[in-house]
Amino acid sequence: MVAGWFTGDGDAFRLLGTRCSACSTVFFPREDTHCRNPYCAGGRLVEVPLSSHGRVWSYTDSRYRPPSPYVTDPELPWVPCTLIAVELPAERLVVLGQAAPGITVADLAVGMEARAVAGVLHEDAETTWTTWQWRPTGVGA
Repeated sequence: MVAGWFTGDGDAFRLLGTRCSACSTVFFPREDTHCRNPYCAGGRLVEVPLSSHGRVWSYTDSRYRPPSPYVTDPELPWVPCTLIAVELPAERLVVLGQAAPGITVADLAVGMEARAVAGVLHEDAETTWTTWQWRPTGVGA
């Protein structure tokens, strides 16, 4: 798990971002050093939970093994996955992530609602690395 990027599980799962106290710009991934808005003199950055739902802005399938730092086992064949960009209107932000298992491009349409859910990025005998994934509402479990 990437510390500070999300919290909770089930219906309480939320991505965490930061908001500049001076200009109200929201950042994800979080920004802990300075406001990245070039028109802002800067303010205190405050952790904020992001909206748990948004609308599919774009999507595609990934047919190639991604480069590092993404972790894959080179001994196993690459299994394509679906990537979804979801717009969080309240934050005026688009967040990219993998689709939840079982979701394919055939299940998606631009504008449909999706929610952030906990998912597994990689696991081995000692550790399970968790991340966020997008699940369109009304599709799958």
